[in-house]
Amino acid sequence: MSETEGAAGGPIRVMLVDDQVLLRTGFKMVLAAQEDMEVTAEAGDGVEALDVLRSISVDVVLMDVRMPRLDGVETTRRICQGGAGGPGAPKVLILTTFDLDEYAFSGLKAGAAGFMLKDVPPDELLAAIRAVRSGDAVVAPSTTRRLLDRFITLLPTPDRSAHPEIDQLTEREREVLMLIAQGMSNGEIAGELFVSEATVKTHVGRILAKLRLRDRVQAVVLAYETGLVRAGGR
Repeated sequence: MSETEGAAGGPIRVMLVDDQVLLRTGFKMVLAAQEDMEVTAEAGDGVEALDVLRSISVDVVLMDVRMPRLDGVETTRRICQGGAGGPGAPKVLILTTFDLDEYAFSGLKAGAAGFMLKDVPPDELLAAIRAVRSGDAVVAPSTTRRLLDRFITLLPTPDRSAHPEIDQLTEREREVLMLIAQGMSNGEIAGELFVSEATVKTHVGRILAKLRLRDRVQAVVLAYETGLVRAGGR
C-alpha cells in the first residue's frame, strides 16, 4: 500500500510506541483483526519513534508516556510541532494509567488528540482510533472530563489574564466552550442550546480560531487553566 492510500480512505495506519513488547503485541493483535486498520510501525521509545516517522507516514500513534531515552510527552510535542511527520503529522493518543495522570495532562498540552487508559476495552480503543482519524480531537469527552477532574490540583492557579484572547469570544461562544469543557459532544451541545449540530460546529471552529488552538482537547485545557470551568464541570 502506498503512503498516500491511508490518507485517501484506505486502512488506518497505526503506529505503536511502547517499551513493553507484550503490550505492543496485544494491541497489534486487536488492531490486526480490523479490516480498516493496520499496524505499519512500532517503536520502543520516543527516540526510535521519531526516527521511524522520518521515513514512514502513519495516521494515528498510540503513545505510552513512561519510556526510556525520550518519554511520550516530549515525543508527542515534537510530533505535533512538526518534528516528525511534517505538516501531515499523525494524531497522537496518549495511553496512560490512573497513577500517571500528570503525564496525561502534559500530553494534552503537548498536542495529543486525547488520552485513554491502558486497560481500555478493545471496542473503546478501536472507536477512539477511528474517531481521531476522522478528525475528532476529543476521543471520549466524558473520560477527558473525569480524568481532568481527578488531577485538577495539578493545574496551575487559574489566570485568565494570561489568555486575553478569551475576551474575544462572544457570549454564545463562551457558553459553547464551557460545554465542551464539561465533556459534551457537538450533538449534546446542540440539544442543550436548542440549535443545530451544524451551528455548534461553526461555533467550535470560531472558538478554536480566536483562541489559536489546534483542537477541542486544547480548548478543554484552556478552559480549566483560565478557571472558566472548574472540577466537576462548574
